[in-house]
Amino acid sequence: MNYSEIKNCDIANGPGVRVTLFVSGCTHHCVGCFNEMTWDFDYGMPFDAETQERLLSLLQPDYIAGLTLLGGEPLEYVNWRGLLPFLKKVKARCPKKDIWCYSGYRFEEDILGRFCGQWEEMREFLACIDVLVDGEFVLEQKDISLQFRGSGNQRIILVQESLARGETVLWQGIR
Repeated sequence: MNYSEIKNCDIANGPGVRVTLFVSGCTHHCVGCFNEMTWDFDYGMPFDAETQERLLSLLQPDYIAGLTLLGGEPLEYVNWRGLLPFLKKVKARCPKKDIWCYSGYRFEEDILGRFCGQWEEMREFLACIDVLVDGEFVLEQKDISLQFRGSGNQRIILVQESLARGETVLWQGIR
């Protein structure tokens, strides 16, 4: 797995100050994508042990609210498989930090329906994710007034609450 960029002080992709990892590789190819160069799975640098330790170090300060995964597409098979061991480390070493994940895949149909049926490790991946922003970016529904998403079809989902209730629970914003 490769990644294209790490931001150590991001305030645009989830609440609070966050560490953000942009993975490489995406098959959605959304029209109007803000990060087209990350469609290429070979773009960027290897997501190696040194990079993971750097990210874990960046997550340590109290003012960092959590980690955000973007892309590219974090839920492409090669990416989520590469991220899973790292996310387990984040949860173990930084239990008070939340993890947000942006994906063009839909929560019910793709992730719970298809991916969880194909790969049992997907449930382990979901156990690490607190919030999922789902749905492809749709240029015709672009709306810069939306909080933490780019188009009106995208939803902000509380993953653990959704799994516990057996229904999709939407995030209601900063309270």
